[in-house]
Amino acid sequence: MKISFQGELGSYSHQACSEAFPNAVPLPCSTFEMAMDQVKEGNAQYTIIPVENSTYGRVADAYYLLPNSGLFIIKEHFLRVHINLLALPGVSLSEIKTAVSHTVLLGQCRKFLSKNNIKPLSGIDTAGSAKIVSESSDRSQSALASPLAGKIYGLDALGIEIEDMKNNTTRFLIMANKKQDLDLSKNAKFMTTIVFQVRNIPAALYKAMGGFATNNVNMVKLESYMVSGSFTSTQFYADIEGHPDEEKVKRALDELIFFTSMFKILGVYECHEFRKLNS
Repeated sequence: MKISFQGELGSYSHQACSEAFPNAVPLPCSTFEMAMDQVKEGNAQYTIIPVENSTYGRVADAYYLLPNSGLFIIKEHFLRVHINLLALPGVSLSEIKTAVSHTVLLGQCRKFLSKNNIKPLSGIDTAGSAKIVSESSDRSQSALASPLAGKIYGLDALGIEIEDMKNNTTRFLIMANKKQDLDLSKNAKFMTTIVFQVRNIPAALYKAMGGFATNNVNMVKLESYMVSGSFTSTQFYADIEGHPDEEKVKRALDELIFFTSMFKILGVYECHEFRKLNS
């Protein structure tokens, strides 16, 4: 089984892939679109896409691509993000002058870098930065990346779990070509992900959301973004607790649909254990 992801081998997406599907063959891709296309073309069974980080926030590109990807969300995965300072074998921390990585990771290790007088340098991505350091002979250069990247590219960890926020976590969505069949008879908690556009009437969003309150359906995420470059057309992404076949969820969605001009279910899947433990 193959699973595609955006980034180099050793990226956090690769690590999430290894955790979610330990026996899968990783298929690295340059972009999110390419990762999704691998599934649509039958070259991979699944793709894994990061959608939000507890420190950085949402991954905007992913939200724009999800509604029209033609794929279905079949699983979610939460990855605890540990950041290591990686350098060439035999190099000491005192020799390090610069650290290269994705801008997001640089911002998550400010305390460590400042304490050790290391200058942050922006790179394309995390694993790619580790690869660059491994191919360089510059002993003063380091990379901020995952422990997996250190193993793959043969680098030493001079700083382990140096992230400022110790609860740093990224949520991933796993997508496939087909919807999955879920057994409602077993005692499981489900998530439903939807996208919709409200009708152009006064208080449409307020009215559309009312069904979730009156039916006691918990909405854990609501994102809005413009579509087609228009300032008057807004699309909404939402994660709700429950399965569409549950009576209360069905009533809430029926009320929502009444006030929308577009509505689509992107996926129905079991809650990840992380969500259960942190609810």
